Amino acid sequence: MKAIGFKESLPITEENSFIAFETEIPTPSGHDLLVKISAISVNPVDFKIRQNAAKDTVLDEPKIIGWDAVGVVEAVGEQVSRFQVGDEVYYAGDLTRSGSNAEYQLVDERIVGRKPTSLTLAEAAALPLTALTAWESLFDRIKVNPATDKGKTVLILAGAGGVGSIAIQIAKKVAGLTVIATASRPETIAWCEALGADFVVNHRNLKADLETIGHGQVDYILDFVDLEGYWDLAAELIKPQGHIVSITGSGTPLNLDVLKTKSVTFSWEFMYTRSMYSTPDMDRQHQILNEVADLLDAGTLKTTLTTVLEGFTVANLKKAHQMQESGTTIGKTVVLY
Repeated sequence: MKAIGFKESLPITEENSFIAFETEIPTPSGHDLLVKISAISVNPVDFKIRQNAAKDTVLDEPKIIGWDAVGVVEAVGEQVSRFQVGDEVYYAGDLTRSGSNAEYQLVDERIVGRKPTSLTLAEAAALPLTALTAWESLFDRIKVNPATDKGKTVLILAGAGGVGSIAIQIAKKVAGLTVIATASRPETIAWCEALGADFVVNHRNLKADLETIGHGQVDYILDFVDLEGYWDLAAELIKPQGHIVSITGSGTPLNLDVLKTKSVTFSWEFMYTRSMYSTPDMDRQHQILNEVADLLDAGTLKTTLTTVLEGFTVANLKKAHQMQESGTTIGKTVVLY
C-alpha cells in the first residue's frame, strides 16, 4: 500500500519533510478494524509531531502520522462485534499507533463511529478529533448537564479553529449554554456567528469586550489556543466554582493558587487518553462518535469543513501542514483520496 511519512523532522518546505513509500497492508486481530481510507483531515497535533518526532535523528523507517479519517471496513479482528466488512466509518485514531496518512490503517473498533450518512466523505473526515475533543471537554471534564446548566456561559478561546468550530455548535445546540467565542478578523467573526455563537468578542480586548456584553465573568472557559498566555486572565474571568478546561498545555508550571479562593476546577482534556491507556471506558469514544453522527444526520450539527485538497499526495499533505502551521485557518482542511 502507499503511505506518506517522514524520517526526519524537517521544515515543511524541505523536499523530504514528507516522503511517499510502499509498505505492507497490515492484518487486523483482536478488536482491530482494517480500514481502507477515503479521506483524512489535518490537525495541529499532526504538524507538532512531525516537527518533534525525529529531531536530530534519522529514523530507520518512515513514521506515518495522521489522526482523522473516514473509510470502509475491509477486514476485522476476531473480537470485533460493533462493525462488519463494508461499513463506512470515521475516527480520530490512536496516538501510539501508525496513523491515517496511508491507504489502509488498523484502528480499534472501540474508538470508531459510523460515518454520518448525510455527509460526504470530506465533510465527515473533518470531524472526529475535534468533535471528540469538544464533547469530552464539555460532558466528560466539566460534566455539563443540559437539564440543570442550561443558559450558563461558556467562553471558547479560538472559536474559528477546528475544535472551536464544533465546540460552539455542541455547547449551543446540545448543552444549551450561552456561547461566547473569541475571534478578531471579519471572516472569523462571521464564521463563529454562523455556527451559533451568542456573542463574539475580540481576544485582544477580551476583558473589556466581555464587560460590554454584560458577561464580565463566565461559568466555563474552554482553552483551545494558548493556556499559558491566557492563564492569569482566565483566573480573573472565571466565576466562583467555575471550570476551566484546556487542550493546549503549558511550557511552564501553572500557578494553581490563582484559582483557590474561587474554588475553581481546572481540567486537562487529551482526546488520546482513552486509547493511549486502554481505559475501561475506551468504548465511550465509539458512543460519542455515533451520537455526533446522529446529530449531524438530524441537522442539529454541521460539518466544519472549509478546504478540500483532492488527491493523496505529498504535495497536498505538505500544503495542509503549511496551512495548519500558519495559525490562520478557519474550520478544517481535508485531503480527499
